[in-house]
Amino acid sequence: MRRKDYYRILGVDRNATQEEIKRAFRRLALKYHPDRNKSPDAEERFKEISEAYAVLSDPEKRRQYDLFGYEGIQTRYSPEDLFNRTIFRDIFTEFGFDFDDLFNRLFRDFAVTFQRGAPTPERGRDLETEVEVTLEQAAYGAEVEIDVPRMRRCPRCRGSGAEPDRGMVTCPSCGGTGRIEERRISGFTQMIRITACSRCGGRGVIPAEPCKGCGGLGLVERRARIRVRIPPGIEDGSSLVLRGEGDEGRYGGPPGDLFITVRVKPHPQLERRGLDIIYEAEVSFPKAALGGEIKVPTLRGERSVRIPPGTESGAVIRLRGLGVRSPYGVGDQLVKIKIRVPKVLTPRQRELIEELARVLDEG
Repeated sequence: MRRKDYYRILGVDRNATQEEIKRAFRRLALKYHPDRNKSPDAEERFKEISEAYAVLSDPEKRRQYDLFGYEGIQTRYSPEDLFNRTIFRDIFTEFGFDFDDLFNRLFRDFAVTFQRGAPTPERGRDLETEVEVTLEQAAYGAEVEIDVPRMRRCPRCRGSGAEPDRGMVTCPSCGGTGRIEERRISGFTQMIRITACSRCGGRGVIPAEPCKGCGGLGLVERRARIRVRIPPGIEDGSSLVLRGEGDEGRYGGPPGDLFITVRVKPHPQLERRGLDIIYEAEVSFPKAALGGEIKVPTLRGERSVRIPPGTESGAVIRLRGLGVRSPYGVGDQLVKIKIRVPKVLTPRQRELIEELARVLDEG
């Protein structure tokens, strides 16, 4: 069993006052809140400091921890006793967090409820997928459809996991308690470790006969067409979250969420840089010298662009407002001029260029 030092986790002394423990938790909770901190281990760190605060903020649990250590806490308290929602509600609400959503998301791993008979609702799994959009869709926003396989309630057993009219029976492994007790005696000390029954998942009951439609799971896979709104200005690799569009929960539990990674397909002619769109236009030397018009592609179709006389290679012509639109502003399209130099010349072309060179040198 992995031991945890709750005082070290919160960064406080073992003689810290309740106010010092609360201040330490507030500071760390703000730092590692998973909606603020996007590092991969932020959520686990947030759970860890919350577990430490759940113990040290309760005088009786703290006394038990000081006497018996981490093992003593784990054997004396079930998860629902350890994570008292009341001690977190005021702090999370004060921070402006959605308390119920945050608690369910972060502490569902601890939410094993031991009860006899009725199945415990389980939250559905979160799902991940990708959606590919064009540069135009990413720049101006769009609605796209994606096909997602996800688990839904079995229509045959209506989510119970049991064959119709057969019902549930008491789990033979735990006798209906939903938990398994492991006792260990060392000298005059008896240690009791309580875990959820692996056969019934902590419910205390199992199907008398597993449903033939879902194999006893209560859920079956179904494909769904889901409309996704792509916000204007979204960048490649950005993530979107659709709440409640993940797997359906078992036994009436809430559904999980769907996390979507947006991939922007490369454009054959245009390149995005921030809110601006870049296009490299090749023009002939005569047109650069004399001026004229060229056609350039934009995110809104082809446009005519005037080339001023005497334009040099590397010059940039700005098309206002033809870049990416986002909540933070609108970009431009930048047309970079590149003078095209022919690699092969006909005799007549060479003659004309040589004549031009002589005239320029004489001037």
